[in-house]
Amino acid sequence: MYPPKYLLYSFLAYSLLTLIFYFLPHIMDIFIKIVQFVLSLSILVLFHEFGHFLFAKLFKTRVEKFYMFFNPWFSLFKFKKGETEYGVGWLPLGGYVKIAGMIDESMDTEQMKQPAQPWEFRAKPAWQRLLIMLGGVLVNVLLAFVIYIGILFTWGETYLPAKNVTYGVVCDSVFKNIGMRNGDIIVALDNKEVVRFDDVLPEILFNRSKTIQVLRNGEQVSLDIPDDFIATLLELSSKSFKLNPLLTPRIPVDGIEIQDFGDYSVAYDAGMRKGDKILSVNGHTFRFYDEFSDLLAANKGKRVETTVLRGADTLSYAFALGEDGKFGFYPLLTANAYELATQKYTLAEAIPAGIEMGIGQLGSYVKQLKLLFSQGDTAYKSVGGMASIANIFPGYWNWHSFWELTALISIMLAVVNILPIPALDGGHVLFLLYEVVTRRKPGEKFMEYAQITGMIFIFGLFILANVNDIIKFFGLMKDQIEEFRAYRAKMNERILAADHKKTSFAFRLEGLT
Repeated sequence: MYPPKYLLYSFLAYSLLTLIFYFLPHIMDIFIKIVQFVLSLSILVLFHEFGHFLFAKLFKTRVEKFYMFFNPWFSLFKFKKGETEYGVGWLPLGGYVKIAGMIDESMDTEQMKQPAQPWEFRAKPAWQRLLIMLGGVLVNVLLAFVIYIGILFTWGETYLPAKNVTYGVVCDSVFKNIGMRNGDIIVALDNKEVVRFDDVLPEILFNRSKTIQVLRNGEQVSLDIPDDFIATLLELSSKSFKLNPLLTPRIPVDGIEIQDFGDYSVAYDAGMRKGDKILSVNGHTFRFYDEFSDLLAANKGKRVETTVLRGADTLSYAFALGEDGKFGFYPLLTANAYELATQKYTLAEAIPAGIEMGIGQLGSYVKQLKLLFSQGDTAYKSVGGMASIANIFPGYWNWHSFWELTALISIMLAVVNILPIPALDGGHVLFLLYEVVTRRKPGEKFMEYAQITGMIFIFGLFILANVNDIIKFFGLMKDQIEEFRAYRAKMNERILAADHKKTSFAFRLEGLT
């Protein structure tokens, strides 16, 4: 008989190992996302601050500090060359250049009490000060254009034409609530043809489409999009980082082949193996993968009879589904069910096309901001912080995706920075434009109070955005904990049943059927 403390230690060790095996893929995904985000942010902050630095030096304005990331209390690295201290801070929330004779986030008011010196920002003509303040935004926009040119020249442009989605779509509940069905073929929004499948959601969100036209059983049907539909989508996006796709192309199947099994699988325990092809469940066959998924969901916790093809043999297995309604395997699905359109570019072609793409993304992000401001109470829930931005990066390394997202964030950084809010570049630009028009400088005391007000506003917005991220994180963790409890229960059942077969710890949690 083992002493109770050893039983407790064994239980804790088993629980810890199970926890590690279950959450390891998530930890690796999160780590890769963070690395990509920090690298992308470093590039963008460096170029943004260089834009201010470049124009300041061009107009012989003294730059006292050039920092990538903020450095409250201490710096990770710094050195001084000439009149400028260069360094890397430890807080990756942005960066800054400290320009002499300017009221900025450093709040160095003592310097402003001294007589203006010819090398100071405040001594320069208004048009030079305006260009110095616009420098960061201009460089971010130009950088995005250059990245888009590079992407088109290197990889070209690949997309799914809407007309090629001939089997229709699989809809989430929000689209089913407005009358759509699985298998509907989207042809138009407000009677205007949809060219790219990926443009459907952005068109609805940013251009406020009122109707959607679909082909259903060979007939065109027009469905109204309710006024509160956008608010519903924003509310949905505020609940968790992990959301089910709202609209996806329907995947045709001729039986469903088992590619691999998850950590626990009722199908494996019943006798199914890799390479088996599922032909029917409870006598029901299926032409599309969503029909199979719906069939499993309708039989949660029930006993099912499944017919599979193994080589030339047709086999039958009967077993009970768990409450998750899953067999516990990864299906081998057709990767090329729909023909993609690909356009390659020479360098001469990529330059105008890349600039056009950048302008399009710029307009799209401006529409996103307008959308947030127009949604009232729903808008604040949709504001995302650092975690939301990091989460848009994939959980694997892909240079194409990395540069696309870096260009997008560069556009976002430019647009947000030019907003007319004190403490942002746009706030300084607003006051400089006032000076140019009225030929009067705002008072230094006014500028000081405006800077403090702007910093309080931005800090409040930062807190709101990151609180929203925390709420999303808890929503995600709630789902993951429930999945983990179910996983633990299944593993305990397996141990109690003395099932000593080798378990495949594939560490893949998404896509499990």
